[in-house]
Amino acid sequence: MEEKETKVVLTGVDISFWNLVVFIVKIAFASIPALFIIWFVFMLFGVVFGGMFSMFMIPRGF
Repeated sequence: MEEKETKVVLTGVDISFWNLVVFIVKIAFASIPALFIIWFVFMLFGVVFGGMFSMFMIPRGF
């Protein structure tokens, strides 16, 4: 079955100020779990690469 390409042109958006404020607050609350996930991923990278590169460190004080 052949699909026909459809183009959409958005010419104007009429959103009231308070609806826009509510939308932005929802985005802010939705970003909090995403920040925890990103923090956890960077923490894992830090542990892995920190452990890998620490074995190349010369022990001092011996």
